[in-house]
Amino acid sequence: MATLTLMTRAAAEGLLNSMKNWEMLEKNATVNKELYIAQLHHVNEAIRLKRPDQHGQTILLHDNARPHVAQVVKAALQKLEWEVLKHPPYSPDLALTDYHLFRSLSNHMKGVTFDNKEVLKTGSTTSLTPDQAIFGRTASTNWSRAITNEETSEESQEDENQDIWEQQQMKKAVKITEGRDIDLSHSSEFQTVKKFDTSISFPPVNLEIIKKQLNTRLTLLQDTHRSHLREYEKYIEDVKSSENAVQNLENSSNQALSFKFYKSMKIYVENLIDCLNEKIINIQEIESSMHALLLKQAMTFMKRRQDELKHESTYLQQLSRKAETSANESLAIDENTQRILEELESRRARRRQARALSENCDHQEGTSSDDELSSVDMIDFQKSQGDILQDHKKIFEDVHDDFCNVRNVLLKFQQWREKFPNSYYEAFIGFCIPKLLNPLIRVQLIDWNPLKFDSIGLKQMSWFISIEEFMDNSVEDSQKEDSSDKKILYTVINKTIIPQLTDFVEFIWDPLSTSQTTSLITHCRMILEEHSTCESEVSKGKQDLLKSIVSRMKKAIEDDVFIPLYPKSAVENRASPQSKFQERQFWSALKLFRNVLLWNGLLPDDTLRELGLDKLLNRYLLIALLNAMPGPEVVKKCNQITAYLPEKWFTNSAMRTSIPQLENFIQFLLQSAYTLSKSEFRDKVKEIILILVKIRAMNQAESFIEEYHLDHLKSVINEV
Repeated sequence: MATLTLMTRAAAEGLLNSMKNWEMLEKNATVNKELYIAQLHHVNEAIRLKRPDQHGQTILLHDNARPHVAQVVKAALQKLEWEVLKHPPYSPDLALTDYHLFRSLSNHMKGVTFDNKEVLKTGSTTSLTPDQAIFGRTASTNWSRAITNEETSEESQEDENQDIWEQQQMKKAVKITEGRDIDLSHSSEFQTVKKFDTSISFPPVNLEIIKKQLNTRLTLLQDTHRSHLREYEKYIEDVKSSENAVQNLENSSNQALSFKFYKSMKIYVENLIDCLNEKIINIQEIESSMHALLLKQAMTFMKRRQDELKHESTYLQQLSRKAETSANESLAIDENTQRILEELESRRARRRQARALSENCDHQEGTSSDDELSSVDMIDFQKSQGDILQDHKKIFEDVHDDFCNVRNVLLKFQQWREKFPNSYYEAFIGFCIPKLLNPLIRVQLIDWNPLKFDSIGLKQMSWFISIEEFMDNSVEDSQKEDSSDKKILYTVINKTIIPQLTDFVEFIWDPLSTSQTTSLITHCRMILEEHSTCESEVSKGKQDLLKSIVSRMKKAIEDDVFIPLYPKSAVENRASPQSKFQERQFWSALKLFRNVLLWNGLLPDDTLRELGLDKLLNRYLLIALLNAMPGPEVVKKCNQITAYLPEKWFTNSAMRTSIPQLENFIQFLLQSAYTLSKSEFRDKVKEIILILVKIRAMNQAESFIEEYHLDHLKSVINEV
């Protein structure tokens, strides 16, 4: 139940006529600012209906409870245009409802049971009839006194509050009979008292009884105060004890060192991450610039080779047609074709001269990698590369070595591992290190080209050596195969190195270049061997790399292999342009055949046989051999083909028949052996028999010897 007491301005002037508005709250409800605003509007409506002459002259006195002083409540009072009296602090005597209304209501309802809410409301209404004049005058007088006392000294205010408190206590202790006037405070303020039925008898009351009750109350308060003091002293002791514990922990050497170390590591890692996040954009930009430069160079070589092949082939076809028609007029070629052919022949002449100086007489035309740049293009390439490398050096020029040197970064974590191994391994730092090192390693790889024959090996790089040392110094159980530290190098290779190699393979690698292929295989073999230490894990990076290698070689076979077929009259003359061109293209295809089979041990045998034997040997090389004149040159080419075949394919001594993909090649060898046995080059038959034996075509070799009665060659088979 909430009660709101008001006085009109007329009451303030002596014409007291107070009124009350009361409401019964729902169960478990409390008075909040919204409910209080609703009460104010209800009272205002009651004043308008019951006291229309006094509407707009309302004075409100309420305490400083939270719902009374809310901003929305103040705004509502301003809208109602009520005058709100100031409620001085520490003035409980102004809350008259506590001593008149609620106490009377409590006495009236004591021991009474109500069946429902309506009966409770009716019973409460009968008790709300205190003397309004006394209530109003008391409120007015007390408020005036409180306002006056607020301006006096603190000492006089305390004295008056003490007097008021004594008066209130005496009122509670003494039952005032009806019609009796008792002077409670030597003041004329309290002259009218509540009237009671004189027929009611009360126990005798005197000053001794009152004094005894007050002393009892005082004793109880003193006991409570002493209890509170003891609790306060206990809390003070607990605070001091906690402060001492904190101080002891801070002074403890082990705990202090642990705390300081973890704090320093936290700051270091945060700074390292911030540094790398800031630099990663520059790293990516420089990586992209270098990759674009190498890609441009690779595309230049590839386009030039294809253009030259197209123009030279077209020119020779025209030349062959002219020879067939026996026309005497000269062959007209356009200026562009003439320029391309002259540049091509000029580069070939320079390579021949270089081979002559190096006394390399066994070299075959077509096996050279035509990757020469003109002087102008070379200067532009070197300048662009130099600019990129200059930017590369500036990436970490403003960074301390502790944040950009792989060894120093690992030393930080090694200290953690050595000092607090349990927390190190529980935090799975071994799984975090590869990601932290990724930008630092990528910076070192910017000027690394795995396709260059003189490129540095990964194992010689400083980051690789630092990671190996870090792994070797691990204090974790060396027998634990799933140690996170043991997989750091594997993860770095899988997440950082393999993607770099895959990009080189897909966009820059030229499978026709033996030097590039050899260098690439060297790096891939090391990487894939490193992967073999973690065979239980399927590496998607490894699979993507191998797929890229196979795809790039297939594309090279489709785009770069071209062996033209000319009339025998054109190729019989080995000095003719057609014969020379056909020879160059054959040896170029044979070089690709060799480069494909160099991947033996890294790519599956089925893949190598498909690429090398099905797509190259049977489709291109064998057709060119069938079109050639049988003789020593054919035997030489067959020997070269056999030399490039992986030996492990024929290591089974019990093999009597070669692999199926070589069946066409074997038939060609037998046919060539038969032709040579009837010619002046019959001594070359022995070389063909040796080729058959080497590729384990034992049954075919023995049958050929028996059929043609070449008994002197049986010893060749027996020796093998």
